[in-house]
Amino acid sequence: MSFFGFGQSVEVEILLNDAESRKRAEHKTEDGKKEKYFLFYDGETVSGKVSLSLKNPNKRLEHQGIKIEFIGQIELYYDRGNHHEFVSLVKDLARPGEITQSQAFDFEFTHVEKPYESYTGQNVKLRYFLRATISRRLNDVVKEMDIVVHTLSTYPELNSSIKMEVGIEDCLHIEFEYNKSKYHLKDVIVGKIYFLLVRIKIKHMEIDIIKRETTGTGPNVYHENDTIAKYEIMDGAPVRGESIPIRLFLAGYELTPTMRDINKKFSVRYYLNLVLIDEEERRYFKQQEVVLWRKGDIVRKSASHQAAVASQRFEGTASLSEVRTPNPLSDNNGRQ
Repeated sequence: MSFFGFGQSVEVEILLNDAESRKRAEHKTEDGKKEKYFLFYDGETVSGKVSLSLKNPNKRLEHQGIKIEFIGQIELYYDRGNHHEFVSLVKDLARPGEITQSQAFDFEFTHVEKPYESYTGQNVKLRYFLRATISRRLNDVVKEMDIVVHTLSTYPELNSSIKMEVGIEDCLHIEFEYNKSKYHLKDVIVGKIYFLLVRIKIKHMEIDIIKRETTGTGPNVYHENDTIAKYEIMDGAPVRGESIPIRLFLAGYELTPTMRDINKKFSVRYYLNLVLIDEEERRYFKQQEVVLWRKGDIVRKSASHQAAVASQRFEGTASLSEVRTPNPLSDNNGRQ
């Protein structure tokens, strides 16, 4: 609406040159809904037109200049007044003057750097958008269009398995192993748990995928934990010498790549949380961080085939006796 409530006399629309062929990606909004946006990658050119349509062809529109911006910014929800821009590009489309008829202005941002992935979290939002502005004396006319950016990675050169021996002295002693420490977003986690000593009555065991979002710095650090998935791996009491296989498909969950110290504003990390519950409802757990990454679209094999290949590779690895220094499990009461 205009300053005097008469409404805008011009409609502004941002049109991408490759809108018909460009892929769209679903992305979560602040209210939790999913919407589709045009998908871009780092280094891609962003080009198109800013279309201006006069609502009343008999009236002129005076302006102080027309411009379009490409912006990447981080917004912390507890500090909404400040938008931290890490990309800010501007193209002037028209000098001050008058618009007497509907017209369109071409724009192009060549090989734009888009260093981070789009993200909407509990306490922070990272977004990229185009903003067209018609500068006027009393009230600017502004139109924004959001896009989504995905960051792609290549296969990690080093991707060793995670092996660990944990327990509670004279009560519980287990070894667990995951086949890798870094997983892509459509990967399959394959592993196994081996019970060396069981003197407490365990009735249930599960693996949780936990996302930990960290915002702020110094004394003003906020941690937000979100349980993305719960995967039951055992229901009933284990016995000494028993081995429990793990096979967890990641494709069905809402995951993002691991993000570390993004523009010194926030981080997103993922953990596999091994949880054991005894007959007295005490919970024992051990967390292990894993790195998630996004790979580009390639010829996809079926998920079951991925799991079979991962399992074959995993079964051929070193024995579980080759473990790290034992770490105590903890229960919710702080027992070790």
